[in-house]
Amino acid sequence: MPPRKFPTSGYVILNPLERIEEEDLPLYKPENYYPVTIGQVFVSRYQVVSKLGYGTSSTVWLCRDLQEQRYHTLKVCARGQSSDREITISEHLEQSSETTGKNMLRLVLDSFEVAGPHGTHTCLVYHPHGMSFAEFQDLLPDKKFPKDLVQRSIQLTLIALACMHESNVVHTDISPNNILQGLEGDGILSEMEEGEVERPMARKVLDDRTIYYSRPMPLCAGLPVISDLGEGRIGTKHTGDIMPGIYRAPEVILEMEWDNKVDIWSTGTTTWDLAKGHHLFFAKANGVFSDEQHLAEMVSLMGPPPPEFLRRSKKCEEFWDQQGNWKGSICIPEQTFEYRELQFSGEGKVLFLNFLRRIFRWLPEERPSAEELAFDDFLMQPILASRRSSFQIG
Repeated sequence: MPPRKFPTSGYVILNPLERIEEEDLPLYKPENYYPVTIGQVFVSRYQVVSKLGYGTSSTVWLCRDLQEQRYHTLKVCARGQSSDREITISEHLEQSSETTGKNMLRLVLDSFEVAGPHGTHTCLVYHPHGMSFAEFQDLLPDKKFPKDLVQRSIQLTLIALACMHESNVVHTDISPNNILQGLEGDGILSEMEEGEVERPMARKVLDDRTIYYSRPMPLCAGLPVISDLGEGRIGTKHTGDIMPGIYRAPEVILEMEWDNKVDIWSTGTTTWDLAKGHHLFFAKANGVFSDEQHLAEMVSLMGPPPPEFLRRSKKCEEFWDQQGNWKGSICIPEQTFEYRELQFSGEGKVLFLNFLRRIFRWLPEERPSAEELAFDDFLMQPILASRRSSFQIG
């Protein structure tokens, strides 16, 4: 297909002194970002038709594949950002014999480099998907997913995780930010492209670049998709610091060896986020992330760690004595899962609390696998209820 022409007028031009989009990030440096323009064609194939978003490491664009006549998402990485790990993991998963759940993983389809005014930028191409669960959550009045949507979303996420784990890949960064709404068909994307032609988004025109406002992604109802594999690891046993603050598993905080059970832990914290509209762990002391505060909150919810767990890291000696008694300077909060869980009732509450207790275990080997957890009674509740209803009607 020939490239499409986009409007060169008819849009709002913003004050050049106003900071918008990626410019508003704390460590923004314009020379680190490639100056993408709508209508631009990369590698004689991918034509940019709309801006989808931005972050500290990239800008993200909707593009039309002129060869295959379909839409893709184009991630243009900031200068100096390496994408080797995400590309390697995508190739590894693509070659895996595991098929169930693979369609719910956002894999890199193509990659290339483009020369910018200040250096080289890596570009990654993906299938297009909808907004993240975190973005969708912000649109809800109380920022809470309905219970049946929590159950469906987490169950499907676990099926996708099981595919990764069976292929010896650990994601390490499961959170509402990294689970996307799936798309069903290209209709929404076609409407977004036409919107850019008929009602171009406002932008700021500078001497060396144009900063566009992102076009909002409509709600989508497809299968959830796990994204951002750039922090993933291939293999069964690992060491090193991973996971964002409030989602970190205790074995990571305490510098122990870890495996794919860290993804089970963060799936639990993600489930709480979606169901409650706030985080399970506060993990801050005086406004700063604190390992000690985080561990104290874990003790309050799970009880003291078993001796076997404490023997796995010298760092445990900072927080517990030889008998497993807490000796940190921060008091153990007075809370329980029952005290914190105020939303559900009856059988739903019982099943939800049991689901949480299966996940939040000190010893990683006591947490269920992703496949086992996908069939937990809490997640199966709406399916079983539907079957019972159908049986009674029949």
